[in-house]
Amino acid sequence: MSGRGDVIGATRAEVCAAACADLFRGNGEIVAAAVAGFVPMLGSRLARATFEPDLLTTDGGPALSAAPVPLGAAAAEVEGWLPFRDHLLLVLNGRRHVVMGPSQIDPYGNTNISCIGPWERPSRQLLGVRGAPGNTRLNTTSYWVPKHSTRVFTERVDMVSGVGYDRGAFEIRAVVTNLAVLDFAGPDRRMRLRSVHPGVSVEDVTAATGFPLVIGEVAVTREPSGEELRLMRDVLDPGGLRDREVPA
Repeated sequence: MSGRGDVIGATRAEVCAAACADLFRGNGEIVAAAVAGFVPMLGSRLARATFEPDLLTTDGGPALSAAPVPLGAAAAEVEGWLPFRDHLLLVLNGRRHVVMGPSQIDPYGNTNISCIGPWERPSRQLLGVRGAPGNTRLNTTSYWVPKHSTRVFTERVDMVSGVGYDRGAFEIRAVVTNLAVLDFAGPDRRMRLRSVHPGVSVEDVTAATGFPLVIGEVAVTREPSGEELRLMRDVLDPGGLRDREVPA
């Protein structure tokens, strides 16, 4: 490997990016809308460049990229155009997998990106519900949380922006954080701890979560392969933007 590729072993950010790539495993020819940050965007492009070649990825705008695009760069080779009106049609028809970033998430996957505190008089105004209702009712949705904490993982969200399994979510595939991967395979579709990242304990995750998790057999999140590390370090993110979200 060249550049950052001569570093031995995966960083935490690279483990997280590979876990985000795995979110798209088996998706086939649908649009990957990784809108939550650098790490899930890197994951979607990593999936496209390795095990999910039919995945549709963009340059962050309307250009569908025909080749792997480094983070922050425009698509040099374009295979099609996806203006916003057409993007919305894909949402309505469930042909998209979106990765969002919740400000709060509860045990059933209800999320809040709108406000903190009572809706009538919030202490902090956030984005508003944006596309979260349609995303969670019509599309496969996953979540990326760069800093796993009790402020994000709460027993009850202050406002429901995206719906969880107790409110009719279409599919919430998983939640990837800087500590772990979680899903909703627990009883009554409650949040379950699926895996902890290398160097993280189950106790680390439970202490950073504001409600009891379903815990059974907990795996260790896989580390990226040598080829995945080469792609991340030399092709997709040579500038190391992933480390801004998850410091080594």
